Amino acid sequence: QVQLVESGGGLVQSGGSLRLSCVASGRTFSSYAMGWFRQAPGKEREFVAAISRTSVGTSYADLVKGRFAISRDNAKNTVYLQMNSLKPEDTAVYYCAAKGTLWGASYYSARQSYDYWGQGTQVTVSS
Repeated sequence: QVQLVESGGGLVQSGGSLRLSCVASGRTFSSYAMGWFRQAPGKEREFVAAISRTSVGTSYADLVKGRFAISRDNAKNTVYLQMNSLKPEDTAVYYCAAKGTLWGASYYSARQSYDYWGQGTQVTVSS
């Protein structure tokens, strides 16, 4: 069982930056591939970024590629999402997710692949 708690959301102007954090409970954080998803009002939850257990592999949605960066610190049980050049269309609730896996280099972009989810943190980008 893994519990995930996101933080770092808030209100930012267009062009600004935020860094989201997601802290996982338990001692086996390094056994999980991690992902970030987001959900805007009236829309489906969509993939943002993913990272493998060992940080060897990462993946990004086309909409955020070049602006967002995912990273993790297994010693701190934390995954991060650095968001730069934010746009109003990035406004959403951001969720982190964890998937148990034996494969150190694998990452996952499908929402249904993930086993555990956080409660989300709101990001609002004003124009």
